[in-house]
Formats: sequence, structure tokens, C-alpha cells
Amino acid sequence: MYAEFYGLQELPFALTPDPRFIYFTPSHTEVMANLHYGIESGKGLIVVTGEVGTGKTTILRWMMQRLDRTVLVAYIFNPRLSVTEFYQHVATLLDVQQWQTKSELLLELGRALESRHSRGLRTVLIIDEAQGLSSQVLEEIRLLSNFESDTAKQLQIVLTGQPELRDVLNRTDLRQLKQRIALRCVIKPMPNVEETDRYITSRLLVAGARRTDLFSPGAIDYIFRCSEGIPRNINNLCDNALLTSYAAGETTVSRSTIEEIAETFDMLPSVDRGLQPGEEHAGVARIFSAAGRAELWAAGTGAAEAEADTVPQLETF
Repeated sequence: MYAEFYGLQELPFALTPDPRFIYFTPSHTEVMANLHYGIESGKGLIVVTGEVGTGKTTILRWMMQRLDRTVLVAYIFNPRLSVTEFYQHVATLLDVQQWQTKSELLLELGRALESRHSRGLRTVLIIDEAQGLSSQVLEEIRLLSNFESDTAKQLQIVLTGQPELRDVLNRTDLRQLKQRIALRCVIKPMPNVEETDRYITSRLLVAGARRTDLFSPGAIDYIFRCSEGIPRNINNLCDNALLTSYAAGETTVSRSTIEEIAETFDMLPSVDRGLQPGEEHAGVARIFSAAGRAELWAAGTGAAEAEADTVPQLETF
């Protein structure tokens, strides 16, 4: 709706994980380096965690689009699976056929993985939202990591999830799985206002913006504070702010507009909750009048001088 008004070719702040809009913070770059190294070197089990909305799915899709065609990927995004459903998914995605029982599936899968590995081909199983996997499925994943040669794992497994995934993997009954994790990495939120500004500018440019100063500096500062640096929150604030500013005929999004949107979505920083848009916190309340403060100051100064007069002076030689 507002794209033409702001000179955009498409909406820049959609909530879908479109890899075209990926923005590489130092944290994202580190995660991508770990994934590349782990898959290429046949490390086996890789765990990626990050807060909700930090871009885990986006970075996975960006990576999968750029993997060489010799890499076979099975991507599971729904963790609420029974063991049987999990294996059905794996068999379908990795094109394993001619099986009726779990034993037959594992035999066929083992042959397929060994054949691909012997030809220098990589096979990758990626499971998103892995914090939702049951203990039974996680145990099966541990067993799948047993497919290996003398020097490398034949099946690369990537588990991505929210911070709760760390708690899941720290459970006593999953300690064997935890010991098999070769690489761990974390996707972090935007660390500061400057990174948030660059993120917003990057998305505007991908969307074909002719000008990138659609948000005032005060608006960007408040976007960072309200979003806590989380990309999905930033997108939500920016998208709704552009819509609101478009309806008001404003060519630049102001801080007050961000305040209004943040209040609507219950995203105000805790210190600003209860204030009206544009209203600022009052200073520290004064408990003495000006005359009272002057009298107190005079009394304190007089006492200090009196104390100084009572200090015995040392004789000088």
C-alpha cells in the first residue's frame, strides 16, 4: 500500500524469512562460517541457537539456496513428530525407498550415505525449531550420527532452535547426544543503534528504495530500544510505522510514530511504559525548595568551616 508513496518496488519489512533480505551482522557471519566449515569438513552434529526472531530460518534458507548441487539436504521445519513420522520425513526427503520397517530403512539409508560419501558427496539433515523435538526423536538423531567412516561423519546434522534448546541438550538423559555436538554457535540480536540503522538501510535498498532516510535518527534510536535489536521486531515496527506515516502523508517516519506503534504492539521499553507518545520521563523530584536547599548548603558549609577551625595547627620549624 505504501510502497509507491515511498518509492519502493516491494515491501521491505515483511515478516517472512526471505533470504534476499538477509543482513550479515558479525554474529550471522560467524554462524555461517561454522555451518560451512562443519558441513564441508564432515564434523557431524552442529547446533545453532538464537532468540525468537533473530533470523535463524532466514540464514538456513540463504545457505540452502547456495549449497552446491552435490549436497543433498533434508530440511524439517516441524519438530512435533513421532519417531515413525520423523523417519518417514527423512526417508522421503533423502529419497530412500524400498523399506517397510525401521530396520530396513536404516539399512537402506546406511547404503545410500556410504555410497554418497565414497563419491565425495555431502548429505545434510537440517531440523529447525529443534527445541520442540521429543526425547525419543532426539535419541534417534543421536543414533543417526553413528553413520560414519573412519575419518568423517557420513550424515551432517544441523539442529537450530531457540535458547531453550540448550536446556534440552543439557538434560541428563541426553548427555550422550550433547557429547556428540562438534560445533555450537549463537545468532545474537543487533548490538547497537548503528547496526540497526545499517540493517534498516540494507532492507530498504533491497526493496529498491530511491532514498534511505525514511526514518529519522530519533525513530531509529527508538526502534532499537523497542525491538531489543531483534530483526523480526524491527521489521514489525518499521512496516507498521511506514503504513501509519503513509496514512498521515508524512514522508519521514518520526520517533512519535514509532512510540505509537510500539505502544499498540506492547513493545515499549519497560522504562517508557505508561507514557503518552512524545511524553518524557520527569526529572528526579526535588524534596526541598530553593530556599531550603540554600539553607542546607549554608549549614553544611558553616559546619565544615567550624570543624576546620577546631583542628589544631602544627607548628612549623
